Amino acid sequence: MSTKPFLHTHPYEPFIYPEATKLIVGTLPPPRFTTGELKPEDVDFCYGSCNGMLWPILDRIFGLGLKFETTMEAVAQRKNFLLEQKIGVCDIVHSAERQKIDASDLGMQNVKLRDLVGYLKKYPNLETVLFMGGNSKNGPEYFFRKQLKEYKLPLEVISDTVPRIHQVEIDGRIVKTVSLTAPSGAANRAVGSLQLYKDLKNKNPEFNTLDFRVMQYRDFF
Repeated sequence: MSTKPFLHTHPYEPFIYPEATKLIVGTLPPPRFTTGELKPEDVDFCYGSCNGMLWPILDRIFGLGLKFETTMEAVAQRKNFLLEQKIGVCDIVHSAERQKIDASDLGMQNVKLRDLVGYLKKYPNLETVLFMGGNSKNGPEYFFRKQLKEYKLPLEVISDTVPRIHQVEIDGRIVKTVSLTAPSGAANRAVGSLQLYKDLKNKNPEFNTLDFRVMQYRDFF
């Protein structure tokens, strides 16, 4: 007897507005955000998982003094920061089915996407897309490439070293995409295998995967 798959639906509408110049793009938050069973240290907002590293990274880069708790104040802090910095958030996955209830991108089936290219057309001030992960199967860049094929838009390589940078022309303007190392624990193994990380770790044994991401993200935020 086959069990019915879990429908993992994105719990948040895109946080996007006309002044935004940068757009954070991932896939889906962990399933507990869909079911509403948050942990006390979770924030009920995009990238609010207490296991995720995006807000701790931005907290360090910008000295935000963020709260990590399920409160309206914690949500307001993040929204205010995004508005001040002209950053939007629009994860590319609307929903996916899962046989196993976890947060892995590879476990997503029957994926329904948000029209990211459509949002880039609608908001002409957007000039940079910050992918939370690379081009591995079911990652945000992977889905974006699929969408670009449907729109018959070519993605051009600018830099092929991590974080990889591409650009695409949309309605006569250039949009840059940056594939940052994913801010998830699952990506730590990939970080550990990078030669640059190994070199920095050899110089300073205290250096860790969060430090590495802070260093990488700082250039693009």
